Amino acid sequence: ENDILLHHPYQSFAVVVDFIRQATLDPDVIAIKQTLYRTHPQSSMVQALIEAARAGKEVTAVIELRARFDEESNIRLANHLQEAGALVVYGIVGFKTHAKMTLVVRREKNKLRRYAHLGTGNYHERTAKEYTDIGLLTYDNDVTRDVQKLFQTLTGMGKTVKLAKLFHSPFTWHQLLIELIDFEINQAKQKLKAQIIIKSNGLTDPKIIQALYRASQAGVKIDLTIRSICCLRPGIKGVSENIKVRSIVGRFLEHSRVFYFYHQGEEKLFCGSADLMERNLYHRVEVCFPIIDPKLAKRVKTETLDLYNKDNSNSWELNKEGEYQKIRHAKKEAISAQEFLLKKLT
Repeated sequence: ENDILLHHPYQSFAVVVDFIRQATLDPDVIAIKQTLYRTHPQSSMVQALIEAARAGKEVTAVIELRARFDEESNIRLANHLQEAGALVVYGIVGFKTHAKMTLVVRREKNKLRRYAHLGTGNYHERTAKEYTDIGLLTYDNDVTRDVQKLFQTLTGMGKTVKLAKLFHSPFTWHQLLIELIDFEINQAKQKLKAQIIIKSNGLTDPKIIQALYRASQAGVKIDLTIRSICCLRPGIKGVSENIKVRSIVGRFLEHSRVFYFYHQGEEKLFCGSADLMERNLYHRVEVCFPIIDPKLAKRVKTETLDLYNKDNSNSWELNKEGEYQKIRHAKKEAISAQEFLLKKLT
């Protein structure tokens, strides 16, 4: 009936597994397509794909064999799916397939209807309990058509084409990021409100870093939550004094990628599989998707950005010397984003 937002692990990943299971059992579903980067052959989701293939449905699995530490597991997975009759492909030569997407095609009233799941995390039931990630279930016609086009490209059945609502690496995502940053720069130069908030696993790409430096110098307020490697130096006078960088180290591994731009009050917000690193932007197939529903966009911003910027229990702030300092709550009320979400969403 409407888009559904999932915030793992606070909300169960079983919803996504059930989505595949129900598609497997539904006689009106004719096709299931999924990208698999990290998972294991015994997962209930994979078993559902195998059952669907054996039942005669068109099952397509795009498997990345070179997922670090999971190469052997992925080879076994590919063999199991092929034995069941699924079409197994390995993506585009020279590019790792890191995108997280599922497409279900269903026959409804003599027409074909598409449903999709897009996420920031892997289709892996164990890590879904340990990593924070965002997932979106949608029937939006433009988005699901984009997903179908991407699967056609990955399976060698279609050329790279312009998408309506999705952005993908190595083709359009990097360009969009630069354009969105430049828009905020122009707003700041006109003395208008300009703001960028980003949550990512890593930030190493020189072009993105230089763009953020330009934005800071123009007066754009920038808050970054970068879990791991960050090559940007915040707080340098005349260079990055309007940028704050923090890392959250708590019970769960922070894995969701979220990108917010004030954009003259339109508040553009994206989630996706790509970090701000050269490998993700230029050498992998990644998918980033807009959160279109205003209520869901507000929820993503509140739960993954605003709340994390208030965290004073599990936060480490990066200084201009490149060193992390623990943020102390002192006399202020202790705020832990993860603990708050555990109580609110579970």
